[in-house]
Amino acid sequence: MLFEKTPGDVQNLLPVPIKQLGLKLEGSQIERYVEQLFKEFDAKGLKHFRPAFYLTSEWGCPSEQPVIGVPFYLADPRLGAIESAVNDIENEREIMMYMRHESGHAFNYAYELYKTDEWREIFGPFRRPYRDHYRFVPFSKNYVRHIAGWYAQKHPDEDFAETFAVWLTPRSNWREKYKNWPAMKKLRYVDRLCHDLGDKPPIRPLGETDFTVEDMEETIEDFYKSTTRDESQAIADLALDVDLDDIFLQPEQVSEDRRRKAAEIVEEHRREIADKVTYWTGARRSLVKSLVEAIAKKVDELGLVADKTRESEQVIELTVYIATLAMNFFSRRRFERKTQSDRAAE
Repeated sequence: MLFEKTPGDVQNLLPVPIKQLGLKLEGSQIERYVEQLFKEFDAKGLKHFRPAFYLTSEWGCPSEQPVIGVPFYLADPRLGAIESAVNDIENEREIMMYMRHESGHAFNYAYELYKTDEWREIFGPFRRPYRDHYRFVPFSKNYVRHIAGWYAQKHPDEDFAETFAVWLTPRSNWREKYKNWPAMKKLRYVDRLCHDLGDKPPIRPLGETDFTVEDMEETIEDFYKSTTRDESQAIADLALDVDLDDIFLQPEQVSEDRRRKAAEIVEEHRREIADKVTYWTGARRSLVKSLVEAIAKKVDELGLVADKTRESEQVIELTVYIATLAMNFFSRRRFERKTQSDRAAE
């Protein structure tokens, strides 16, 4: 169930329309992150670039508008508890990563860089169609890596935003990390451009928001039901019982003093595994999260255990298994598991 892990003391918020919660960016924890971001701008010499922030349904920057949307649940710890139970709320590091990325979009729009010939030559046409499903080349050195997946390859605008974010991130060591990469041309462009524009006010200092928290008429419950993907059908046909029996053990296979429930181990490493598999495979996080949760449930049903002396080895094997399934799904849009006849035919 979607809200089964939601703390009881916040479940009374589920039927409340979001617009009636009186959410404000002012006075919330978001202000602290915005202040940190502006300090990073100052450290890079960007004296006049100060995009406005507003609360909305998800991270974003409306096309050609130098304003940044922040998820509404970050403005209230109670809503954060719901988000954490349903989707795993962003930690401080992830919040700053998203802010740097979205500020890349806002910087592009504030100075109208996308209209210049040099920007188009380096990143590509801004008007290229925007697609949620895009083909990417894993580990391509033509693009930087910042947020999860191979996101810079999605669109020229995302390529610029990711490049700006890497350039902006303190101690990213981009000159050394991307040395001899074709992507270095993009980083040098951003470095030169920001140096040139640091003392100049933006062409468009203000922008228009699209969909704000005041427009969100649905309840918290309806919001999560409409935005949270049900991945159960995608993983329903997986032979988890067979595969997991190869990774973990039956209780009788290990002595009681060395035995630990496999479900405890999966739950202990659940967030870390989901984060890393998502980052390195490019698979959508909801799929990876649901896959890890399905595995935790299955090993509990099967009563599987781990050998404490081999626990790290089993966690590694489990992570590789999940990453393999995720990559298989991402490339084929469905899970496939080879049978013995398939292997024999190869």
